Amino acid sequence: MHKGIHDRGYLPHWDFADSVQAVTFRLADSLPGKVVSEWKKELKVMLKSPETKTSRMAQADLHQRIAHFEDAGHGSCLLSEPEYAEIVQQSLIQSHGSTYKLIDWCVMPNHVHVLFRMLDDTSLGNIVKRWKAMSAIQINRLAHQSGSLWMCDYHDRFIRDLDHLDHAKAYIRNNPVKAGLCKRPEDWRFSSAGINWSAEFIPREEEGAAE
Repeated sequence: MHKGIHDRGYLPHWDFADSVQAVTFRLADSLPGKVVSEWKKELKVMLKSPETKTSRMAQADLHQRIAHFEDAGHGSCLLSEPEYAEIVQQSLIQSHGSTYKLIDWCVMPNHVHVLFRMLDDTSLGNIVKRWKAMSAIQINRLAHQSGSLWMCDYHDRFIRDLDHLDHAKAYIRNNPVKAGLCKRPEDWRFSSAGINWSAEFIPREEEGAAE
């Protein structure tokens, strides 16, 4: 069941049927606890701001800082190992066409970006939870380890229109290049660009989103 606009204390989520979502989820050790705590405090202040435009700009700046931190390669970067990255990639592809429709994605060394359209009544949180659970079980078994693999929360962006969609696609495809992992998006094996993915999605301009 979709939850509409909701939050878990500091991070807002937009969960609507047939919406296009850009989601980022991270390895548990990718962000130090102290850094996460400070960012949570900043977000709480921003979300209470009476100036909507100023608040949005501040949030965008904060998310940009988070992205730079992620691309710096903090933590174990377990997903830099091909066998682990492939497990995550297959967990994304597995339910394509049933619960959601994949558009673009990339599996980075310590985080994952996914752009997709939600197809049925499964909530956004449950979709992400399924990705994490499926991949964590297999990776922990293969790595002979136990415990939490992923951070509990995730970051999501509701795609507002076609311009926003194009920006999200470009960001995801170019993330490995920007992080210095490859020279071209198609050179990154664990991504939609790397496997020449085609979901045959059709723009739906009348809804301000895309399929």
